[in-house]
Amino acid sequence: MQVYIGFDDTDNIDADRGTGKLARWFESELPEGCRMEGVVRQQLLIDDKIPYTSHNSSACVIVHTPDASLVQALTALAMAHVKRHALEGSDPGLCVVCEGDASLPGLIAFGRASTARVVTQKEALGAALNAHLSGHGGTNDGIIGAAAAVGLTASGWSGRFIEYGRLREFPDPVRVSELEGAGILVVSGDRDAKVPGPDDLVHTRGWLRPRLWGKRPVLLVMPSEEGVWESLGQKRNKLAQTEGYSSLSSRATATYPFS
Repeated sequence: MQVYIGFDDTDNIDADRGTGKLARWFESELPEGCRMEGVVRQQLLIDDKIPYTSHNSSACVIVHTPDASLVQALTALAMAHVKRHALEGSDPGLCVVCEGDASLPGLIAFGRASTARVVTQKEALGAALNAHLSGHGGTNDGIIGAAAAVGLTASGWSGRFIEYGRLREFPDPVRVSELEGAGILVVSGDRDAKVPGPDDLVHTRGWLRPRLWGKRPVLLVMPSEEGVWESLGQKRNKLAQTEGYSSLSSRATATYPFS
């Protein structure tokens, strides 16, 4: 079964890494019998009323576990992970939910709302019902992003993978067959382009981040020349991130230059 583990607001404005990296590190904490299927970055609303470092994002770890008996252990390990790695000045939050849990419809609706308007801790707690949702310091505002990360990821149609298998080890360019062999579906974003062939090459510019579409990783590409494609999206440089810092607060959600 799948377990969704949402993390948010574990870094600060001076951090050399963000919540996305903390979420990726959680793989090393998994108990025997569990495996990490991926980590998805979720983008939340950008609004002057919301304190964030630069991009108001959170992260959800998707874990496969053989049965529900390990969920309690996963929750305890995630809480210890946050305590160990969250930085001073942050407002960490954690949400842990199993697939099929009664809270998921409400969390999905809450996650979608968090991309369109300012939401509150009270709304997050209401959406979570009896699922695990906890704050671990500061204002505890991280429960908002953690709950939203779980809801959006569980919907299967939001976010991008910042970890999935050997995502960061693929060569550039990489063959379509290699990506699809690893479970990443390659899809043309050009209405008139043919379907990418297995021997075609994809240029990723060293930054491979498939979308979460239809509950699976999907890489959007555009045709460059015959048999050659370019993936959509690219990493923003650190200077651009720094110039985007909010003046409202140094308390942060995940920022993807560190993801």
